[in-house]
Amino acid sequence: QVQLVESGGGLVQPGGSLRLSCAVIGGALDDYSIHWFRQVAGKAREGISCLSSGDAHYTYHSNSVKGRFTISTDSAKNTVYLQMNNVIPEDTAVYFCAGEVMGLCPFLPVDEYDVWGQGTQVTVAS
Repeated sequence: QVQLVESGGGLVQPGGSLRLSCAVIGGALDDYSIHWFRQVAGKAREGISCLSSGDAHYTYHSNSVKGRFTISTDSAKNTVYLQMNNVIPEDTAVYFCAGEVMGLCPFLPVDEYDVWGQGTQVTVAS
């Protein structure tokens, strides 16, 4: 049973940086596309970044984070990262990673992913 484990959330000041991690446990990273979502209470999950499966490692970033967030991978650690730079208060949310076997970018409907992480809270405040 493949699991995704997120870490790296916390409190960060506006303009600061944070790096989230999504570790793939029990499976091979290259077999999965990895997608980052975020959710504010009472709102739908918003897809923000993704990394396609396989060797191509195609990436996608939504307009709301493009130029500030970067998705990357460390195959040796079976981990995908979301580097968040120049954060703003509107980035405050619970961040989730989701995986799809042999998936592509950008995003599927949220109920079609094979596996989800537990989520990590990011709070941007002074």
